[in-house]
Amino acid sequence: MYKCGLIGRSILASRSPWLHEQEGRAQGLDLTYELFDFTDRGWDDDELGPLLRRLAAEGYRGVNVTFPFKQAVIPLLDELDESAAAVGAVNTVQMRGGKLTGYNTDMAGFREGLVAGLPLRKMDRVLLVGAGGAGAAVANALLTLGDGTLGIADRDPGRASALVAQLSQRYGPDRVSAVTDADEALNAADGIVNATPMGMASKPGSPVDTGKLQPRQWVADIVYFPLETELLRGARDLGCPAVDGSGMVIGQAARAFEIFTGHAADIGRMRASFSAKT
Repeated sequence: MYKCGLIGRSILASRSPWLHEQEGRAQGLDLTYELFDFTDRGWDDDELGPLLRRLAAEGYRGVNVTFPFKQAVIPLLDELDESAAAVGAVNTVQMRGGKLTGYNTDMAGFREGLVAGLPLRKMDRVLLVGAGGAGAAVANALLTLGDGTLGIADRDPGRASALVAQLSQRYGPDRVSAVTDADEALNAADGIVNATPMGMASKPGSPVDTGKLQPRQWVADIVYFPLETELLRGARDLGCPAVDGSGMVIGQAARAFEIFTGHAADIGRMRASFSAKT
């Protein structure tokens, strides 16, 4: 039996159980996927470590990790895969023989979703809103697509600066900067990416003023519940090319499924499963 799950806050609407269990069923695997919603269960953040150890002891094959634990989970792990070490955030934890290994499948999932959804995008200057765990994965993905520059904004300026420092070492200081004037950066950007929880059903709103978007700009959102966020709705109303968070969630889920089970996922089948649940 393959026992898996998702750890985070306000995740009861997640489609991850459906995606993983449907793929398991299609492959003839006895797979279950449980949600560990810290908000719903009334748990404090410091329960993360004990929960991971308990699940590993109970024979779980692994868990996905989402907001707000993608970086907080790192010191609780025994080892980091190269993907997680490069990004500095973990969204997938493999459990084998009591050993916890962290991976990041968000980076590849976002990159593939963006390339497929917006193949003709211009990327000379991109504005990324959100410097948390998801933002780190998205930033790395964006910086591997061409040689343009990336401005990073976050409601916590210190967190944005820390991510910029990390990325500068990997990609060069001339390619990434912390944004101090979001309106100015928005006006100059070719593309805007939301890597915050803003826009989720539990966190309505938009991370930028959609009235200041321009039709020449493309917009991407990592939120997938709902698929049509306030940001994307405003962008499409102005004629901006836009891509929702489904590509990222499907791509990262396919890789996580293989990490958990050792069986490669059929990404086309997972995409069909996602659409059937939408």
